[in-house]
Amino acid sequence: MRQGRELIPDSNSYVEGRIGKLNKLRELGENPFNNDVRRDMSLARFRETHADLLSGAEKDEGRVVSVAGRLKLLRVMGKVSFAQIADQSGSLQLYISQTELGSRYDDLKKIIEVGDIIEAAGYGFLTKTGELTLHIKTLKILTKSIRPLPEKFHGIQDVELRSRQRYLDLIMNEGVRENFIYRSRIISSVRNFFEKNGFIEVETPMLHPIPGGANAKPFVTHHNALNVDRFLRIAPELYLKRLIVGGFEAIYEINRCFRNEGMDSTHNPEFTMVEFYWAYHTYDDLIALTEKLFAELTEALGVKSVSFRGSDIDLSSPFKRLSYDQALVEIGGIAEGSLNDAAALKRIALDLHIAVKEDDTIGRIKEALFDRLVEPNLIAPTFITQFPIEISPLARRNDRNLALADRFELFIGGYEIANGFSELNDPIDQYSRFKEQVSKKEGGDEEGMFMDEDYITALSYGMPPTAGEGIGIDRLAMILTGSETIRDVLLFPAMRPIGEGEKS
Repeated sequence: MRQGRELIPDSNSYVEGRIGKLNKLRELGENPFNNDVRRDMSLARFRETHADLLSGAEKDEGRVVSVAGRLKLLRVMGKVSFAQIADQSGSLQLYISQTELGSRYDDLKKIIEVGDIIEAAGYGFLTKTGELTLHIKTLKILTKSIRPLPEKFHGIQDVELRSRQRYLDLIMNEGVRENFIYRSRIISSVRNFFEKNGFIEVETPMLHPIPGGANAKPFVTHHNALNVDRFLRIAPELYLKRLIVGGFEAIYEINRCFRNEGMDSTHNPEFTMVEFYWAYHTYDDLIALTEKLFAELTEALGVKSVSFRGSDIDLSSPFKRLSYDQALVEIGGIAEGSLNDAAALKRIALDLHIAVKEDDTIGRIKEALFDRLVEPNLIAPTFITQFPIEISPLARRNDRNLALADRFELFIGGYEIANGFSELNDPIDQYSRFKEQVSKKEGGDEEGMFMDEDYITALSYGMPPTAGEGIGIDRLAMILTGSETIRDVLLFPAMRPIGEGEKS
């Protein structure tokens, strides 16, 4: 039995005992990893097709069906046993008897354990307590589990372990799988919305020669064949706008992005967005489209309000709208007379222990104040418009006020959910802003943008008036599922290596 330690990492006496039972199966001439499976229906379908028993119909012993799933509970009581199995659709009780299985019943009692994946065939009946149950006529082990599951009563309480070993979390904790099925429905509904509204789904590169489309620190990799560095995509924006130059007029991409930054309850280094561009439209049109998207999304999901981090949030439109400056005054408590006074704003920031630099512009100081004083208080869905141009390097300048960008962000539950703007299509202005970003990068700003001369070349051929927007799928899923942390809506969130402050 000591061979178990040589066959599998992190072995122990429990694992070795199960490997012994696995070997016993082989001695009986059975494959412990059997691929000869015949499943007639899911457990949910079994319940549907046998609902007549719950209405008083007589059991039909000739109505034999085969199901399969993971053994979650086993109670051996002499010549009969009760078990519970689970598949993706739900769970079902099994009745196993020596009368039906003969000598195989005694063999199985010695070998079968909670965690094993089994196939069972039989007919449905109701127990004396009224529970729909499968009376087993044949049973075989499809996959022998050689590692014991955690105790069912306690489940997995360790949050770090749940994220690190999601497969175990999905097995043990009811409702977790439903969260991710719900996320899938969100993405499907978003895709259906854009298809229905005439947008074409496209794909753009994940490996970029120049990182662009957002202010963020990129991940760097190396292409061996070309002997050049490449950057994992921080945003698809500049490639999508190249397609608008090329003649596409309504496009979207559900994309994975990567940013080499910190992790917290709303940030993961890789994340999912839907980004879309609409030629011959403005950011006002995007605001209306976004409200329409939320209306159809919540209708498809059957939800009009959510509870998120202690707040009940009504998702019905129209959403509230405030300009950036209005929000600083009405929510942030900044005196209106200070909005265009850099010295006054800097004093307010320093009094609040908000870090600002000596050479920060008014727009940068406003951004620091907004992040602290306004954003956490934007609980109800709110569009913030008219952003400072200094913090909007890819957005179009407002015609009436060149210090502002034709840009909005949507906030829900105290977090940014969407960012959209009328696109800058003036190549001369864009080139100037890129140079400003490069200067900041050379001055130590790791999130400053790179110069992308090919993008300037594309704009030089002419991009029609266009509006573009990105919506964070992960944060959207957090809010719609009422999840406290982004880890709860990512199947495999980023984790620190074991031994660096994280539990295994």
